[in-house]
Amino acid sequence: MVLRGISASHGVALGAVYIYRPSDIDAAERFIKSDAVEREKDHYAEVCEIAAGEIRSIHASMAHDKPEKAKIFSTHLDILYDPDIRNEIIEGIEAELWAGSWAIWKAYGKFIEVIEKTKDPVIRERSVDLEDVRKRILRIWHRLPGSNLTSLSAPVIIAARDLLPSDTATLDRRNALAIITETGGASSHSAIIARSYGIPAVVGIPRLLESLRQNGFAAVDALTGEVFPDPDNETQKRLAAKRARYLREAAEIKKFSKRKSATADGMRIDIGLNIGCADDDDLAGATCTDFVGLFRTEFLFMGRKDLPSEDEQFAAYRKVLELYGKRPVTLRTLDIGGDKQLDCMETPKEDNPFLGNRALRLCFAYPGIFKTQLRAALRASVFGNLHLMLPMVGSIDDIRRAKSIIQEVEDDLDCDGIAYNRDFRLGIMIEIPSIAMIADLAAEEVDFASIGTNDLCQYLTAVDRMNPEVSGYYQSFHPAVFRLIGKVAGHFSGAGKQLCVCGEMGGDPFAAAALVGLGLRKLSMGLSSVAQVKRMISRLPILAFEEIARTVQELPTADEVENFLKQILG
Repeated sequence: MVLRGISASHGVALGAVYIYRPSDIDAAERFIKSDAVEREKDHYAEVCEIAAGEIRSIHASMAHDKPEKAKIFSTHLDILYDPDIRNEIIEGIEAELWAGSWAIWKAYGKFIEVIEKTKDPVIRERSVDLEDVRKRILRIWHRLPGSNLTSLSAPVIIAARDLLPSDTATLDRRNALAIITETGGASSHSAIIARSYGIPAVVGIPRLLESLRQNGFAAVDALTGEVFPDPDNETQKRLAAKRARYLREAAEIKKFSKRKSATADGMRIDIGLNIGCADDDDLAGATCTDFVGLFRTEFLFMGRKDLPSEDEQFAAYRKVLELYGKRPVTLRTLDIGGDKQLDCMETPKEDNPFLGNRALRLCFAYPGIFKTQLRAALRASVFGNLHLMLPMVGSIDDIRRAKSIIQEVEDDLDCDGIAYNRDFRLGIMIEIPSIAMIADLAAEEVDFASIGTNDLCQYLTAVDRMNPEVSGYYQSFHPAVFRLIGKVAGHFSGAGKQLCVCGEMGGDPFAAAALVGLGLRKLSMGLSSVAQVKRMISRLPILAFEEIARTVQELPTADEVENFLKQILG
């Protein structure tokens, strides 16, 4: 039998299965008499204090070694004392005469339902934090013992329906061979913590628990997203050999992470880092990258009820700029819309949001929000090498309109006597085919550009990349994508302007080889791709990459391009 899910953290593992089933704590509908209202409210207050003590204890245990993970439990404290949730619980007890446990269940359920309906998958997965806090409160309410993965008696593959943040926070990493879950996605807490600990993980496996035996044997191939319950001898030998190869390969690849990136004949290729916020985990790649190629500033706006202030944004931007010093930090202005929505900002409901009022268009519609971000960015520019980048640019008009607003912000800062670096660089994302087709004209208007291959491919092939029904038509290796990138590269090179690729193709070693051949000298990616791409670049001279680029533009289909790259590059 083979079970299939989503590969969330690479690796291969074989071992005994530990099926983790934390206590399922539900609440039955129950009512109280009016003279018991104050007693229920007092008990709720006591339970919250005990829960807060537990959460603070977990936070303290992680604060030194994993400060960014500890922030998850700061969030749990915020949830525990959230006034809206507390008022909902108190009102349920007072007005509806609900028993406290039922009022807690209903109030948290209401907020969980709201979050689960959001379009943004990252925000949607945060409902697990509310569920975690609800279970903790109800467990304490009913005086039940806690369960965790703090101490595992032997190395095991942990199987669960899902792992809550409090489960993974105290995880016995030494004995966790792998993590496999029925639910979750690549950005779930299970996946995030598995990657940070280097534990192989496969998530989103249908009917996982019913297919396994407690203390049974299993093999996990987190490279392909496959789980083998009770594998036969041949499968065990095959995966044991694969694990050994993977570990050797990973050790070899890791050697490249801090090396300077260059082709076999010495052509320098700068490697940048894509980050979502200014936390320590995101910035761990600062020592092995040449620049920040994409600072997704929208992550500062997500998962909150109010917009970040100018000072809050300034502090985050300053932190990254100071860390990188003279190395460029490319800050992309707010890119909201499409698959990314905000709780703290009412955005229009559209039939086709990817073609709607998003990114720069939305900033034009809300100039106050745009100007606040620009002020914060320009104020921070004195602490490093700021490259300001505009997303979703479709025309020269867009560029000039944005320049006009930026000039207004500069004038305001001058009026207020606030310092900023007047030599900051202004660039654009090339992700709409219309601007790519006039890249020669765009290059005259800006200092640099970066190609967002995710959206460029989406718009070029007319495919909604979030729609699984048409996922087969979203072809990042389509020869048209490489041809268009090649044309853009030629125009920017001819104008003496820098061009980078910051989309997913930049971190794919096979695609990166073709991009270098097309003339790209700057690639930006997530930290997990840095060593692999550096190694790929080091293997061949520049002329070989150029020959590869010519071939991928001549092949007729995406499959043929991908197969060619894998055959040539191994």
